[in-house]
This record gives sequence, C-alpha cells and structure tokens, in this order.
Amino acid sequence: MRRFEGNVAIVTGASRGIGRGIALRLADEGAKVVINHRGSAAGAEATAEEIRSRGGQALVIQADVSQYDEAQRLVQETLAAFGQVDVLVNNAGLTRDTLIMMMKEEQWDAVIDTNLKSVFNCCKAVARPMVKRKRGRIVNISSVSGLAGQAGQTNYAASKSAVIGFSKSLAKELGSRNITVNVVAPGFVPTALTEGILSEGDNTQRAIEATPLGRLGTAEDVAAAVAFLASDEASFITGQVLSVDGGLVMQ
Repeated sequence: MRRFEGNVAIVTGASRGIGRGIALRLADEGAKVVINHRGSAAGAEATAEEIRSRGGQALVIQADVSQYDEAQRLVQETLAAFGQVDVLVNNAGLTRDTLIMMMKEEQWDAVIDTNLKSVFNCCKAVARPMVKRKRGRIVNISSVSGLAGQAGQTNYAASKSAVIGFSKSLAKELGSRNITVNVVAPGFVPTALTEGILSEGDNTQRAIEATPLGRLGTAEDVAAAVAFLASDEASFITGQVLSVDGGLVMQ
C-alpha cells in the first residue's frame, strides 16, 4: 500500500527509535521524507540510506527544532527541495527524569523546550504553507505519561500533556482549511529515550505485566498509527489522541 505517493513528510527526531520507524513507514508508503535531527548525523544518514535502499527518497536536514529560527529553516529547506509539505510528525523529544525535589531548572527547561516548544515552532512553520494548499496532516507524539503521569517525570509528563491540549486547540484552528491535527501516545517502547526507565531492576518485566496485551510496544506499532492518522483514510479524524500502549492507559 502506497498511501503517500506524491506526498512530502517531515519527521523530527528521526535519526533513531520511534522517529526512525515513522520515517521508514511513510517512505515505504511512497512519501518523500525529510529526516530531521539535532545532533545525530550518523543516525539520520543511516535512516536516509535505509529509505534509499528500499527505493524511496529521503533528505536529511539538521535543525534544533526547539529553536524557532531553526524550525523555520527546516520547513523552508523542505519547501525549497520538494515544493510542499503534506505531513508533519513532531517526534523530537528527550527526558531528564528525577524527583521534583532534585530537579534543576535547566532539566525542566530542556524538556519543555524540546518536547513542547518544538511542536509550537514546527506547527507554526508549516501552518501557512498548509493553509495555502488547503491540505495537511499534523501528528504530534505524546506519551502515556502525558495521560496518566509518572513519578520522576513531572517535566516530561507536563510537556506531553501540554502537547495534547495544544493539538486539540490547533485542530480547531486549522480544521476549516482541511488540515487535521492528531496525537499518538505511545506506551512502553524500548528506545534510547526509555532505556533509563526500562533498564532499572525488573522494570521491563513490570511494564510487561502492567500492559494488558502482555508485551512492550515497537517503533513499528507507533509508526502504523501515525501512518493511519496521516493518511486520507483518517480525513474525518482530528483533535484525537490515539494511545498505542497495549491497553496500559485506557481512556
């Protein structure tokens, strides 16, 4: 199935993990994919080469999307290369987990800037070109922590919960221009981002036991949900949160 033939997709934080999985899935379905990274050039190039080896088109653009000007540049370089942006997936994220009594202000700011401000920056950058074409799909990556909270993650949970509220508001702003805005909230997926949580003690087994489907998620699980929400099959779905968590958090 090639639902994105002729489409151009930007995936932030696509050098590894879930972002890489999303980029590969969209490319496999025909999209020209812009792989954004902040500092993982080797990983981003590896993702691009994998796409090209499968017969797809990929462009690597380095940009720190937590910075407004950098996010603008990412979109402008995409438009210069491909002439349009059909899909934006805001996946860039980081954690700085610790209990609030020990949390430093810079740990709070770093997470909010990367996980939340980057979503504002990139959405603002693509809004005008999408409105001009009267078509667009925005999928923002949140987390079960944004739905249910997690001890030691007040900064991360705050950022991911805010992404949900932001997305619902933006969906109402852009809906009349045929632009949908949705959220995917992954559960426990083994990536570099969750390594610290899952590697401690028997946390992996506990996560599996807490998940009704009895396993951890994969990047491919999340990518399948993103591809659906970014496709024309989801053209009448906007402002929604799709949890991809094996039933961990049931809304």
